[in-house]
Amino acid sequence: MDYKYIEQLMERYWRGETSLEEEDILRAFFSQDNVPAELLCYSSLFVYEAEEPESDVLDDDFDERILSMIKEQVPVKAQVITMAQRFRPLFKAAAIVAIILTLGNAMQLSFDRDSGNTISKYDGYTMPEINKGTSVAMGDSAAVDTMKQSMVNPNTAVEESMIK
Repeated sequence: MDYKYIEQLMERYWRGETSLEEEDILRAFFSQDNVPAELLCYSSLFVYEAEEPESDVLDDDFDERILSMIKEQVPVKAQVITMAQRFRPLFKAAAIVAIILTLGNAMQLSFDRDSGNTISKYDGYTMPEINKGTSVAMGDSAAVDTMKQSMVNPNTAVEESMIK
């Protein structure tokens, strides 16, 4: 007997090109008693559905339980939101903007020390500003005392220096 059509259907089945009707033809063919020896190894694949009882069936009780779970209404609790809670993101954004502006102004002031008095830069008669920082010489009490004494009475400072 010629089984070329069945062999063509098998080739198309392995490539996934068969329709549902053609798969039914293959099932009907392999459920027969006289299957050729070369195709006998494939018979268990197509006969499995017919021989195996349907065991993965859900009970009617399952449907009722699921429907009862779906129909149960869960009470929704409303939350009270105050105005402070509503404006909290706005307050955070305003604080961030204020911090950025403050830091920007502080940085600008540190770079622009002389920008307030631009005329004094070009005026030849003004004295340049001296940065007065902490210095050991400025805090020396001996130098300050002799300076004060010499300014009070210049003659006494000269006489004291001669005596020594």
